[in-house]
Amino acid sequence: MKPTADLCDELGADVRVLEPGLWSYGGLAAFGGPVTTVRVYEDNALVRTALESPGGGRVLVVDGGGSVRTALVGGLLGKLAERNGWAGVVVWGAVRDSAELAACAVGIRARATSPRKSAKSGVGERDVPVTVAGVTIAPGEWLAADADGIVISSRPLA
Repeated sequence: MKPTADLCDELGADVRVLEPGLWSYGGLAAFGGPVTTVRVYEDNALVRTALESPGGGRVLVVDGGGSVRTALVGGLLGKLAERNGWAGVVVWGAVRDSAELAACAVGIRARATSPRKSAKSGVGERDVPVTVAGVTIAPGEWLAADADGIVISSRPLA
């Protein structure tokens, strides 16, 4: 995958740039692929369900409403994402078990950490447009992330 700066230079208005404030917690600093989405609030049951499926190099974008009171991804889900072939997970919310996440060969971005686990009731929506860091992202769009930022495009970013 090309660096996000190069993608911005080459594609101009065809890429949207997420606002800063999502920190890297996973073992991969750069990652990308087609997007699938989950919208939840302080409940990670649908996040687990998504990561239990084959990732196929996709990126799961989790709209957690920006809440940092509970973690939506932890060490167990990081390993699950790695085992199932996910390229990355972007969380508009919090993660936990940051040392475990850093050992996972998957890209993980989030607003912050929180040691508190989330609810597990399964409330939320899957594969719907979500808004994360000022950008609306639809399932099937493409995401690229590196040390310079995160970009979204409706066309492949290979």
